[in-house]
Amino acid sequence: MHAILRQACSARPGVVLRPQMARSRVFRAPHLSRTLVTKRYTVEHEAVEYDDTTGLGVVCLTDHAQSSLGDVVFVELPTLGTEVSKGDQIGAVESVKAASDIYAPVSGTVEEVNEALSSQPGLLNKSPEEKGWLCKIKLSKPDEMEGLMSEEAYKASWA
Repeated sequence: MHAILRQACSARPGVVLRPQMARSRVFRAPHLSRTLVTKRYTVEHEAVEYDDTTGLGVVCLTDHAQSSLGDVVFVELPTLGTEVSKGDQIGAVESVKAASDIYAPVSGTVEEVNEALSSQPGLLNKSPEEKGWLCKIKLSKPDEMEGLMSEEAYKASWA
């Protein structure tokens, strides 16, 4: 189309314009799949964000938990490959105010830990549910997510 316009604008009298063949362009959408990401909470102030496509749950402390703890100075994380059951202790957090255990909100295998927390434990205060995530667990029982609290229920539990 642009080539035809360029020709028309630059054509001199007596020059015949040649129509150009329109190129057919086929748009093929990539294979689309449904992904469901669910975030649930525990009464112990842990949260897990589960992606049903990967089967991974990202475990973190809630913003309410970090504000209750105060300035975090040390984080103990689980070991890679550890098999955990829902409710097992998987780590600990120490702050200037208190120390608190971290419990597995779901069952599965620890696939990844946030190594940045060993040198920057303050990430839990700055961004507890994003940059301050604790570990990623490959869920062995995804249906356990249904037994955890929604955000509304969690907020109502401590409000």
